[in-house]
Amino acid sequence: MNSGQNHTQPFSNVANRLDRLPISRVHYQVLTALGIVYFFDLADLFTLSNVAPALIEHWGIKLSTIANVTAASFLGMFLGASLGGRLSDRIGRKKALNWFVFIFSVSSLLNALAWDIPSLIAFRFLTGLGVAAAMIVTNSYLAEFFPSNVRGKYISFCAMIGLIGVPITNVVSAFVIPLGPWGWRLVFVWGAAGLIYFLSTRRLEESPRWHENRGEYGKADAIMKRIETRVEQEKGPLPVPKEAAPVQTVQKAGYLGLFKGRNLKITIVLSAVWIFETFGFYGFASWVPSLLKSNGITMEKTLWYNVLHSVGAPLGALIGSMISETFQRKWILAASAFLTAIAGLLYGMTFIPLMIIIFGFVVNITERVFTSNLYAYTSEPYPTEFRSSGSGLAYGLGRFSNIFGSLLVGFIAVQLGYVSVFLFIGGCWLACSVLLIFFGPKTNSQQV
Repeated sequence: MNSGQNHTQPFSNVANRLDRLPISRVHYQVLTALGIVYFFDLADLFTLSNVAPALIEHWGIKLSTIANVTAASFLGMFLGASLGGRLSDRIGRKKALNWFVFIFSVSSLLNALAWDIPSLIAFRFLTGLGVAAAMIVTNSYLAEFFPSNVRGKYISFCAMIGLIGVPITNVVSAFVIPLGPWGWRLVFVWGAAGLIYFLSTRRLEESPRWHENRGEYGKADAIMKRIETRVEQEKGPLPVPKEAAPVQTVQKAGYLGLFKGRNLKITIVLSAVWIFETFGFYGFASWVPSLLKSNGITMEKTLWYNVLHSVGAPLGALIGSMISETFQRKWILAASAFLTAIAGLLYGMTFIPLMIIIFGFVVNITERVFTSNLYAYTSEPYPTEFRSSGSGLAYGLGRFSNIFGSLLVGFIAVQLGYVSVFLFIGGCWLACSVLLIFFGPKTNSQQV
């Protein structure tokens, strides 16, 4: 077995060793473990939007109060993504991921025990913190582990696994919420089931790229040898990796480096895209049930409309995965953002039930093509030492912006009307498309 190591001088060859591995059970075990994280991570993001109509009905609260709870969730997401990414760069991908999955699962269970709005706000804040941090670390791990020529495909596929959690969560909600004034609490209990992730972590290795970047070449090599042995047992002899390239070990990679040189443009573009994506995505996903209910559609119909919409989510992620390596991701992102803007505008201009279902379904397809590729895209442009910090900052700023975005959507809905909300959402998606067309870097098949 050729490890590509040179013991007289530090050399970086983990990327080449990983890139020449055929997809095997090792990769599928990683997909299983991280797919569970994605599943319950994304499921939990939609629990509040499903629960909101029941809170309005049973607790007698206003739409503006739901906006305050949503804002607390996004404040937690901002801190989780920003600090969680940085922590992952310091203590390792696997260790950080274990902590964050535990935090968001236990916090979701606490949501089910909330006794008033302040307690719900506090628990949603903690849930948001764990959810966003886990998402960032998951994407960094996937970007560093999978071969560069199929990296986008498998990150998008993992997102598809996660997005299956959206319609399933909506179905669970549609069944349990009508059970009684307490039915909404069961939705949060469902969100806490992410703890099953810990059943799949026994053979999940730390990222060898992370060890190597810290100058821990022995640890990186030991992990690679274990991975290569397992792949060889399944696939037979492995090809020799490309020759090692010299590496500069970065001991300290703080946030300041995100605003220097090539990183500056990447940080600005990705942050702006995530901000507009968050306005557009959560403006639709988080508010549609409450907006439909406030316009005279019953809670039961609202919940089932949401179920039918969200069936498009995993289909969109599957399409996103299938085309992720066929076209440059920046062009996939720009086109799908444009189509989401058009479908969202058409959704807001009809109250015909069939059209609501069709346009909502289309929005979920095109938006998930976008999101599944954006998760891959965000992790790619940064070097290893900045990957979690940079993608975490961009993702976190998007979530932070929705503290104001949720309040803004609430204001638009109350003051300007239902259709105006969808004009705002469509404008956000158009802004994403324009940014990516003119400023988005190309990333496909490049070593990260």
